[in-house]
Amino acid sequence: MNILILIGFFLVLVVLGVPIAYSIGASSIVYLSMHAPQFCCMLPQRIWSGTNSFIIMAMPLFVLAGELMNTGGITKRIINFSMYLVRPFKGGLGEVNVVASMIFGGISGSSVADTSALGSVLIPQMTEKGYPKAFSAGVTVASSTMGMIIPPSIPMLMYAMASGESVGSLFLAGLIPGIMIGVSQIAIVYLISKKNNYHPTFEKFDRKHFAYTMKDGTLAILMPIIIVVSVSTGIATATESAGIAALYAIIIGALVYKEFKLKKLYPILKRTFLTSSSIMIIVGFSMIFSWILAVEQVPQIVADFFLNMNIGKNWILLILIIIILFIGTFIDVAPALLLVVPILLPVMKGLGIDGLQFGAMMITGCAIGLVTPPIGMCLNAATKVCKLQITDIFKASLPFIACNFIVLLLVTYVPAISLWLPNLLLK
Repeated sequence: MNILILIGFFLVLVVLGVPIAYSIGASSIVYLSMHAPQFCCMLPQRIWSGTNSFIIMAMPLFVLAGELMNTGGITKRIINFSMYLVRPFKGGLGEVNVVASMIFGGISGSSVADTSALGSVLIPQMTEKGYPKAFSAGVTVASSTMGMIIPPSIPMLMYAMASGESVGSLFLAGLIPGIMIGVSQIAIVYLISKKNNYHPTFEKFDRKHFAYTMKDGTLAILMPIIIVVSVSTGIATATESAGIAALYAIIIGALVYKEFKLKKLYPILKRTFLTSSSIMIIVGFSMIFSWILAVEQVPQIVADFFLNMNIGKNWILLILIIIILFIGTFIDVAPALLLVVPILLPVMKGLGIDGLQFGAMMITGCAIGLVTPPIGMCLNAATKVCKLQITDIFKASLPFIACNFIVLLLVTYVPAISLWLPNLLLK
């Protein structure tokens, strides 16, 4: 009964439109006030312990690196670099959009940042080249989901903190699923574009421009390689690699591309602070909520419920996929991971599912929630760029979201997809 009051009050606040962080915090405070007022003094301690984490320190640094990319000219060079990579497909901007998302997501670690940065450049360009605006926005939001799957990834940091898994191993676990989503989305973009004659005219190859673009683009894509290799091999921690990424973005933007100016630093730091602090508040309050769930033994109760069900393992996994997708539809990624992982991880362990595989499942599933109404953070970011209704963008993105869903099923039922790289390189 006690736990029903906690969850019920939380859901009521969410439905009323109260920000998720304050819904978590208020429901926790109400629960403690009613059932364990002597523990209210522990609230500051639990909030502080949640945010006082060496892993979570990487998050604002990755956000900062993404902001520095946008103002330092790295984003547009990634787009130019991607254009040459898809030349065998006539250099269609739809394919460029997906490839650029794969590269950009591997640097910023944020799908919403991917949508905002690449969408502001590519959606107008695609529309100008004859692509329907809804199609352009749909490709952008769907491809941007790779930003939280291909390493580095801010949600992977959240999962590592909630589960205790290695960040480097998680980075490797998400690499193949992210690439699979990207390749399948490129194929869908090509087929739809060819059917509707969206592709622009094949442009004449310019050797000098190619050499210049490859040189600039290589400097840009070195960043995710440095991050993943340094973390996976133990050369640097996730936090240290995030600092290296931010420093690298400053050096490339200021000294090589010469587009980063000191006067831009204050707005960059301000945006980084606002984005990071909103996540930090969620993290802090989620620690209280998770602690209460642990005290009430909710993870054990849920694990016993699923493991005692008289159905096969595959059906239980399918039910859990539906739960993950449902939660991702109505709750943003960070609170979804911090609240759900402690509850469902014991179930997965009981089914013999590795924590890394569950991490790949959880993050791939939550990524779909970024492009599904009503919360859909990527959808909301895209509407600000192209001024279309969320429903129009969502309909256009459905063929590409299907790629995400298929990969989610493969990650769930084929463990090697997420575990092969970590086992190969780290064991």
